[in-house]
Amino acid sequence: MPTSFETQDARPVMDRDVVVIGAGPAGLMAAYTLKKAGKSVAVVEARDRVGGRTWSGKVKDTSGNEHLIEIGGQWISPDQTRLINLVEELGLKTFSRYREGDSVYIAPDGTRHIYSGDVMPVSDETNAEMDRLIRLLNEKVNEMDVNHPWAMKDAEQLDAISFKDWLKAHTDNQEAIDNVSIYIASGMLTKPAHTFSALQAILMAASAGSFSNLVDEDFILDKRVVGGMQSVSLRLAKYLGDDVILGSPARQLNWATPDPETADHLNNVPADVRNGVPNNGAPDEVTVFSDKVVVNAKNVVLAVPPNLYSRIQFVPALPREQMVAHQHISMGLVIKVHAVYEKPFWRDKGLSGTGFGGGRVVQEVYDNTNYGPNLTSNADGEDPHGILVSFISDVHAETMWALPAEERKQQILSELAAYLGDEAMHPIAFYLSDMAAEEWTRGAYATSYDLGGLSRWGHLQNQPTGPMYYACSDIAAEGYQHVDGAIRQGEIAAQEILKGLA
Repeated sequence: MPTSFETQDARPVMDRDVVVIGAGPAGLMAAYTLKKAGKSVAVVEARDRVGGRTWSGKVKDTSGNEHLIEIGGQWISPDQTRLINLVEELGLKTFSRYREGDSVYIAPDGTRHIYSGDVMPVSDETNAEMDRLIRLLNEKVNEMDVNHPWAMKDAEQLDAISFKDWLKAHTDNQEAIDNVSIYIASGMLTKPAHTFSALQAILMAASAGSFSNLVDEDFILDKRVVGGMQSVSLRLAKYLGDDVILGSPARQLNWATPDPETADHLNNVPADVRNGVPNNGAPDEVTVFSDKVVVNAKNVVLAVPPNLYSRIQFVPALPREQMVAHQHISMGLVIKVHAVYEKPFWRDKGLSGTGFGGGRVVQEVYDNTNYGPNLTSNADGEDPHGILVSFISDVHAETMWALPAEERKQQILSELAAYLGDEAMHPIAFYLSDMAAEEWTRGAYATSYDLGGLSRWGHLQNQPTGPMYYACSDIAAEGYQHVDGAIRQGEIAAQEILKGLA
């Protein structure tokens, strides 16, 4: 590879109003919005597919038949109105997650309990403590402006204490702590609760409307897209056509001309933009050097997660605050487990397929059976095969990846069997989503700050830098960490750019 991306030969040069880096839902929505408004766009994508962290994949069963699995993000909740409207606009259909029957709860002592309704079968004391913690979190959510969480009156104090320590400060009931923290720690941020702040946790809840919404699996895991969530990106990309260039990582981004007065000639330090540039957000001259094309434009949308910003060489380098802030944002770690069975055997037992167990290797499991045309049937209606999806987060995921493959599989299936019975030990297909091993993702589901980071640098994440805009689910307000948030951020970036290009 040439030492300078500017001198790489034989690449076509494209002139566009806007260049977008990243063909996930955020980047494609930005380009879609701009093109509908009459602006010329180009989207450069490192992967050989669109969709980013949404990905409709396949797995073969023991008979060689292929089954649809959603390797990445998949669910839509009722509050995600922008995504719901876009799905309808694109002519896609949705279906509800199966939820009829009883749920399973595994207590800290390993005992298995079958229950109905939304109240876990815990002691009255634990239930009262869980309710109290949820009420306290809802009160904090009501105090937060989800668009400006760093402006909350006690933001710095809440950002200085871990979510685990905040919960422990309000109760000494460990079962209540485990059952409440599961929805944010392992369930959303996919990090141990001692590694992120109470402020970050409150933002996660506020982005969904309330903490009560987060703990309601029937709300947060409501519907799926027929054919998979990646269908949204595929439809957007179809509209954009040849404006999407796949397999072309952005390597260098020229975005500003530094003031020569900032140079330190005595110490041979070139001119830079360490304190930023004037007129942030205004159109200027940008050039993106990617593996397949060079794109000149007036604005650029950086539509990749913040942990990947450093994969691009910025010329000149970004302002100092941006560079420091990005070093304190990181992905979590999660294994998404897909187990396919000849039929959804749990339903014959009167079970919904839903299970919870705070502190376990597998802390949550759901019925993820497909509906509508899929890889084993083109008929309408439900797939006759049963599919379970479950999740292994943070330190438990590290433990599982350290095991030999067969031992790892048996341990995971044993966890599923603890919830739903010995039949879970015998899937006809088994697949583990490993987003952390993907070069252009490096974790899941989305990024979050170290302790103290959100209150200190959060105000920077959605501000343009020169002619550069940022768009991804990681920096969303409503829909934070969800496809809805990505769609919102892409549209917002495009609308702001249109104001400058008008």
